[in-house]
Amino acid sequence: MALKIAVIGVGKVSKEQYIPFLAAQSDVTLGYYNRTEASAHLAAEKFGGEVLPTLAAVATWQPTSALVLTSESCRFDVGMELIELGLPRIFFEKPLVAAHGQAHVTEEDFQNARKMLQLARQRRCQTAMVFNYRFFEQTVAAKKFVASRALGQVINVAGLVHFACWSHCIDLIHFFAGDVAEIAALSGTVSRQSPELGIEAKDVTAALRMVNGATGSLIGTTGMKWQQPLYELIFTFENGRIHMRDLDGRLELLDGAAQMHEEISLVRHTSRWDQYTASFQKAVGAYLQTLRDGQPPPVPGIDGLRELQVEAALKRSISQRRAVRVQEEFAIEGV
Repeated sequence: MALKIAVIGVGKVSKEQYIPFLAAQSDVTLGYYNRTEASAHLAAEKFGGEVLPTLAAVATWQPTSALVLTSESCRFDVGMELIELGLPRIFFEKPLVAAHGQAHVTEEDFQNARKMLQLARQRRCQTAMVFNYRFFEQTVAAKKFVASRALGQVINVAGLVHFACWSHCIDLIHFFAGDVAEIAALSGTVSRQSPELGIEAKDVTAALRMVNGATGSLIGTTGMKWQQPLYELIFTFENGRIHMRDLDGRLELLDGAAQMHEEISLVRHTSRWDQYTASFQKAVGAYLQTLRDGQPPPVPGIDGLRELQVEAALKRSISQRRAVRVQEEFAIEGV
């Protein structure tokens, strides 16, 4: 099956992480839309493909799927227009919607994302997310470990996360521990800058209760230096523990039932950025394969809404100084 993939937005991440891999696929034909049309022409000249001057032209081109890789600040408007135009499938970068940037998600972002996915369901448009951290080697190994060992249920979650990895790590918490039932959060008093991201944000700390009864804690910050591990996640099970650290960090596995302590790490010459690039290739490759096979996407669009659900609940808890019942106050049933 030949695939026609419309790339919506040809910025830095799109050109470095998506388009080279897509262009290397023998069964993929590319079309490009960018708000600044000259950038689309440059991409077409370098990688091959067709320039699509408007979103209406994207729809007329009849792509198998459109990859929305624009800035998160305009993703809602672009997504809504593409759904209205009748596209059958749309794949979104993360976060799904963030009008003021990824470090400043609001309740309105969640509401808009829910509206967009509700419209997609009505129009029979299949949505998908990238969440490429699921495809890191240590994440894949951890998931296999959970599936093959008698660990029991997750009983505790702990996370220390740079805001560069924030939405991904919330997704990983969902991936391993399920949905969040209740959040009580506090914000720091000092805004810290991240020169690498060009953002400024206050630290956030949250206590979590999961739907399955597990408890947890989560800290988000821009205060960690870029040279340090950008995230650490610990999942404690009834009979074991998983500790994941950074994009290329060591994975620690404790299996209490088998009395085993195992560590997995990448070969020394592999950097965090090698793993980062490879994870995009795996995530996009997995998505393309589901298109070829006529199967549901590996990461559905509703998982992007679940991530925003947690962020919206965090913001409400901070502003109202109370615990928030996530599934009741930010319901996603029927999406």
